[in-house]
Amino acid sequence: MKSFDAVHNPSAVESADANVDDDGREKRTGTLMTASAHIITAVIGSGVLSLAWAIAQLGWVAGTLILVTFAIVNYYTSTMLADCYRSDAGARNYTYMDVVRSYLGGRKVQLCGLAQYGCLVGITIGYTITASISLVAIWKATCFHKKGHGAKCSIPNYPFMAAFGVVEIFLSQLPNFHKLSFLSIIAAVMSFSYASIGIGLAIAVVASGKVGKTGVTGTVVGVDVTASDKIWKAFQATGDIAFSYSFSTILVEIQDTLRSSPPENKVMKKATLAGVSTTTVFYILCGCMGYAAFGNRAPGDFLTDFGFYEPYWLINFANACIVLHLIAAYQVFAQPIFQLVENKCNKAWPENNFINKEHSINIPFLGKWRINFFRLVWRTAYVILTTFVAVIFPFFNSILGLIGATAFWPLTVYFPVEMHISQRKVKKYSMKWNALKLLVLVCLIVSLLAAIGSIVGLINSVKAYKPFHS
Repeated sequence: MKSFDAVHNPSAVESADANVDDDGREKRTGTLMTASAHIITAVIGSGVLSLAWAIAQLGWVAGTLILVTFAIVNYYTSTMLADCYRSDAGARNYTYMDVVRSYLGGRKVQLCGLAQYGCLVGITIGYTITASISLVAIWKATCFHKKGHGAKCSIPNYPFMAAFGVVEIFLSQLPNFHKLSFLSIIAAVMSFSYASIGIGLAIAVVASGKVGKTGVTGTVVGVDVTASDKIWKAFQATGDIAFSYSFSTILVEIQDTLRSSPPENKVMKKATLAGVSTTTVFYILCGCMGYAAFGNRAPGDFLTDFGFYEPYWLINFANACIVLHLIAAYQVFAQPIFQLVENKCNKAWPENNFINKEHSINIPFLGKWRINFFRLVWRTAYVILTTFVAVIFPFFNSILGLIGATAFWPLTVYFPVEMHISQRKVKKYSMKWNALKLLVLVCLIVSLLAAIGSIVGLINSVKAYKPFHS
């Protein structure tokens, strides 16, 4: 009898053409290292620097326990999703929607697409805002260093959003996910760099003895927060931690870059383990050391909210690393959106030269570059649109928390579990079936509570928002 991996990964089938894969598509060259880099780029975002705030809302015990628990949950459900990359017949599923169509079908395919692509669009807008915040922080840190910490150093975010958009227009011309490996490797290095700097600065504060007050249950009602704020912020913090590990929105697309041998699901599971375990170590160090340093008054981001002022050059370097990471991560999350629209247009108008024809152009210092005019126009328009939304909704990151809350449950938990039950023919009401259904229910409750916390946070952000100020 054939093993599960042999049935679902027919890597023995090779094409006569060395440049074509077993299904006639472009040969895949992805490896364990490139997949791990993609995962780390997607997972370790600048949000790692806000985990000290999340721990402060929950306290030492609950905060650390939730960090570890959701690392395990995300790894477990990601391995389920990785096993669904190949259909029962052995055919590849190129996107998350294809996987859901193959195993579940019906309206669930459209619900998956709505959750996935809505989340991806939200992330690209959020990254535009976050990058501009880090660029403003660089300008401010230099200003504070020259004029003193009490100086009025203020500059609008908008020019920095526009500059970020211009860079993304150029990078968006990379044809597909397969060409992003070098960007992800650079981004992963940047992630390690700014997270390590944040940890190092927090350790320095702890070593100095000038630390904030911490507690087993975190912020104190009546001292740090009101009773209602304690509840809402605890919900929001739990959601932030749960979503901070999730990369299910692009897991299938990452897996689709892996070469067919060794079996894609085996390599993807190893890459997921490497990515999630590395992320967990950094999350615990950053969250716990940040909380130990700042205590219950930990800032939302201790590099851009000026938890530290000196050494200013190191703060600036860390923020520059964040910007470089976000430049690459934007592409990792945008590529599935680009591919969705382009594939649909290719199928709808297969004879249209504007949509399908590739043109070879010589670009100085880069050599020959293949340009497709539809890709050029559509991707440029998308970047301009996301930049415009970022400019008119600078508090969009609060909205992103709500998007994360609504997308986390279906994409990271519900669909992988339901497809696993279908694929492995898990018997209804068996112990395993009941355990999986309980996991789905618990994660649904977490998502709903986090969504409520995010809505309250969004309302407060809108009330506190002051236009034309960074």
